[in-house]
Amino acid sequence: MNEQIQILIADDHTLFRDGLRALFASLPDTAVIAEASSGTEAVTLAEEHQPDVILMDIQMPGMNGIEATRRIVETSPHIGVIVVTMFEDDDSVFAAMRAGARGYVLKGSDQDEMLRTIQAVARGEALFGPNIAARLATFFNSSRSSSIEAFPELTDREREVLQLLAQGMTNQQIAQSLYISVKTVRNHVSNIFSKLQVADRVQAIIRARDAGLGQ
Repeated sequence: MNEQIQILIADDHTLFRDGLRALFASLPDTAVIAEASSGTEAVTLAEEHQPDVILMDIQMPGMNGIEATRRIVETSPHIGVIVVTMFEDDDSVFAAMRAGARGYVLKGSDQDEMLRTIQAVARGEALFGPNIAARLATFFNSSRSSSIEAFPELTDREREVLQLLAQGMTNQQIAQSLYISVKTVRNHVSNIFSKLQVADRVQAIIRARDAGLGQ
C-alpha cells in the first residue's frame, strides 16, 4: 500500500506489545498509533484513533477480545480486526469471525505471515483458515431454518437480517451481504426491535442467540 497502515495493538501482555511495536517500527509501511491492554481500552482507543487494522488478543481481563471486536465493528465497520491467538482454537476464532473479525494470526507466526495478513485486511479482504470457512458456511446455511421456527412473526427478510445481526454484523455489512441499502437495513432492524419487543441491538442479538442463532 502507498500509505502507512495505521495499527492498534490490543493485548494485555506488555512484552508481546513491545515486540510487535518494534517489528512495525522497522517496516516502512506500518505504524503503531495506539496500544490497549484490555478490551474496554481497545474499544475506546479504536473510536478515538480510527486505525486501519487492530491486532486483537482474544483473552484479556474484563471485556474479552471477541466482545471488543463486536463493539468496534458495530460502530466502525471500516476498521479491520485481526484476532491474535496463542492456539488455533477453532471455537474462539469462529466466535471472533461472527463478531466481525476479518482474519487471525497465531502469536508464533513469522514476520512475513503477520505482515501479509495485515496488508490483506487493510485492503478490505478477509483471511482465515479452511476449518473456520467451513464452519461459517455450515452456520449460515443451518441458521435460516431455525430462525423461521423461532420467530414466526418476522418476515423472511427480517429473519435474514436478524440472522446476520446474530453473527455480529454491522448494518453496513448486512447491507452488503443482502445487496440492499443501509437505510433499508435500518428499517428492518427497527421492525425487528418492535416485533421482538426489545429496546436495542444488544437485546435483539441476545434473543436471537437464545433461540439458537449465532451459536
